[in-house]
Amino acid sequence: MTTEIFNEVLSETETAVRDSLRRFAEDVMRPIGKELDVMSPDDVIAKNSILWDAHKQYAGLGINMFAQDDSMNPVESARIAALTSEMLGWGDTGLAISLGVSGMPVSLAQMSGNPALIEKFALDKVGCWAITEPNHGSDLVDFAGKADGIDNVQKGDCVARKDGDNIVIQGQKSSWVSNGTIAEMAALYCSYDDGGIKGNGVFLVPLDVDGVSKGKPTNKVGQRPLNQGEIFFDDVVIPADHMVAGPDQYNAVLEMVLTGANGSMGSLFCGLARAALEHAVDYAKERKQGGKPIIEHQAVKTRLFEMFRKVEAARSLNLKVVAHNAVNPKLELAIASKVTSTQTAMEVATAALSIYGGAGITRENPIEKLMRDASVSVIEDGENTLLGLIAADRL
Repeated sequence: MTTEIFNEVLSETETAVRDSLRRFAEDVMRPIGKELDVMSPDDVIAKNSILWDAHKQYAGLGINMFAQDDSMNPVESARIAALTSEMLGWGDTGLAISLGVSGMPVSLAQMSGNPALIEKFALDKVGCWAITEPNHGSDLVDFAGKADGIDNVQKGDCVARKDGDNIVIQGQKSSWVSNGTIAEMAALYCSYDDGGIKGNGVFLVPLDVDGVSKGKPTNKVGQRPLNQGEIFFDDVVIPADHMVAGPDQYNAVLEMVLTGANGSMGSLFCGLARAALEHAVDYAKERKQGGKPIIEHQAVKTRLFEMFRKVEAARSLNLKVVAHNAVNPKLELAIASKVTSTQTAMEVATAALSIYGGAGITRENPIEKLMRDASVSVIEDGENTLLGLIAADRL
């Protein structure tokens, strides 16, 4: 079973992207993701790891060119991005997040408008989004401090300070930085002190410079193909023009990034939910109990319909949000999509496991991995309850 994307007519370009990504997701991402899932975190990122095949083959698809296509209007570009994320999530969410977050420093460089930064921070390097800290987790996305009533403008675990024509970075980012131990460049969000104004800043940081070191890759229950780990900064020096946003612009930049990231998470986990539904339907047609396929049993039919209903509701919401936010960005809409899609992914994957029964908990079948991968999503890019409080404050 393979359900159509968006359940509506696709343009010629969208159809081509869908078909290309479906082949990539099924032929490349799923087998590679399955193999990486049972490897140790160190083996996942080893030089001879098949992880690099996924990155190389994805780059060869040229999908990122659509983000730079000036002939497309914002809604068309947003639809392509949502289509891409859903198909990659359908393939393997851990790999999908690794591929997606790798381009965050590139997007930040392009946003700066600085030709030198655009040339230096390019797609041929692996990137990461370095925001989470050991003592600051989901509260870092509550940049106004409104959800918990606490002033979050405080000294963090990682601090950048102005030093003449340079910026010096000291401290660390936590073990949850996606691509953290393999990244060659970082979109760094941290505390900033220029000797007068204190607050937060956004920086582009090459990770092959003196003073940068990495921790061990994090050993996780799910999304194991996604490398995550600590980054340490010991008086790391970067030019002052590598600061893309200072305290005055920080909240606006963070809100823009969070809006895009949450919308993308919504698309990714619509893909995972759809994959779980499709696997469950296929298995229900094959598995026989009581002399007939279990899909003919009323209880199984009812469960499959509930899964189908949730998946289609999440997909419809996500597409509407992505299209709306392309022209009139609203963080609360992106949060609604992220929370709905990740909860749907968890619920549908769990329901699929119950349809598989005992067969579902074995590594031979894909459902237990999908459920583990979905379980991580409800705390990624902000824990869902906190995100809901942030969104509610804007209603």
